[in-house]
Order: sequence, then structure tokens, then C-alpha cells
Amino acid sequence: MKVFNRYSEYYDLLYEDKEYEGEVQYIHELIHAYMPKAKTILDLGCGTGRHDFFLAQQGYKIDGVDFSKSMIDIALKKKELEYKDSSSDLSFSIGDVRSVRTEKKYDVVVSLFHVMSYQTKNIDLQAAFQTAKVHLKKGGLFIFDYWYGPGVLTDPPSVRVKRLENENIHVTRIAEPIVHPNDNCVDVNYSIFIKDKHTKIVEELTETHKMRYLFLSEIEEISDFTLLNSYEWRKTEPLRISSWNGITILKKI
Repeated sequence: MKVFNRYSEYYDLLYEDKEYEGEVQYIHELIHAYMPKAKTILDLGCGTGRHDFFLAQQGYKIDGVDFSKSMIDIALKKKELEYKDSSSDLSFSIGDVRSVRTEKKYDVVVSLFHVMSYQTKNIDLQAAFQTAKVHLKKGGLFIFDYWYGPGVLTDPPSVRVKRLENENIHVTRIAEPIVHPNDNCVDVNYSIFIKDKHTKIVEELTETHKMRYLFLSEIEEISDFTLLNSYEWRKTEPLRISSWNGITILKKI
């Protein structure tokens, strides 16, 4: 997990084109459909807090936790400088999704941007599900997205290059995946080149993100929840063999 401390330095720049507001609107609509009176949310793996800001705008009170201190530092700074109008509804703290305990109960637990796919071993995934369960009120919802196994195996990941910049740096990221079908995992090997526009110095970083793809049968077996529904990400249509990204809504019994 140490990879995320460095990752946080350019995380928001990498995902500045990510439609956080649209994603949160989708999550809000799912919550409204399955638990319309929900008011409180725990976000497991909140990153720099951008989903949480838009959730707060929808009227929820949010506690976000993340393993990375540097991610949480950015979230707290954003809360102070950018999210002042929603600051009373936002809380951020350091925590491992497998073991964190806030000693509070919530209507909904969310875990977005494939955090569950980072739980590559069954023991880790079970622990993360247990974290969600102990924090939910009876009848509460656990909503999470993930890499969907049939889609990954039907259309295996390929090499991708992403380039982006701001006023200070130019970043080139090359992703080279290796699929391990017997482990239901993909090693995404990143080479990142960060050029300082002022000094012209280029820093090279390498990272490996091991990602697990999930199947609905194992979610049902491991989770100890009632499975309400699963959809293709940002849709309300059933998962297909070509679906790469899935989202599942579980209910605490």
C-alpha cells in the first residue's frame, strides 16, 4: 500500500477528467432507489475526497477513510480551502478498509474507484466486507464498484499511455498489464515520468497496482449480505459478458 503515498502527489491531476459529479449523481440515485431516507455515509477508500464533496452537496453526512496519509492530508486541505460550505458534513481520517472502526453506524457504506478490487486475497476481501457490515445499521446498504471478471477475461487489458499537465508539471504514465488468470488478478505496471516545467528535471517512478477481478458468485459467497442487485457501472442494466466495470448493492440482513 506504500505506493499510494507517492501516487497522491499527482492523483488529482491524473483524474481531473474523471466525472466525479456524474458518478455521485448515479450513486445518489441508487441510494434513493433502495434506501430513500438514508442520510449518513461511510466512504471506504476515499482518496482525496472528491466523491465525498459531491455526496455532501446531495445532503449526506460523510466520513471518509483512506490508508494513505498523504491522500487524507490533501482531502483535509481541500475541506478547509475548497469545501468550506460543506465542511460540517465532511470528516476524513486515516484507516485501512480491512480493519478501521469508527465506532459509528451509518445508513450506507460506499467504496468507489475499485477499492474492493485492490483486496486481492480472500482474507482481505472478507475483512473489507466485514468492515462495511459492522458500520451499517440493520437494513443498511453497501455499494461498491469493481472490475468484473467476465469482462476482463473477454476483453483483456492492454498497454495504455496517458499524458497530462498543469502549470507546474507534465506527466506521462504508461500502463503495462499482466493478467494472472489462475489468481483472478492483473498486475498493472506503471511507468510514470514527471517533468518539472520550471527546472526541466524529469523524475521517473515505477509502480505496480495488483487488481482483482470479481465474479458475482464469489461476492455472494464471501459477503454475508443480501445481494439486492448488480449493474454495469453508471447504468441500471444487468452485467454483461463484455462489462468491465460492475457495481453491486448489498443489504445488511
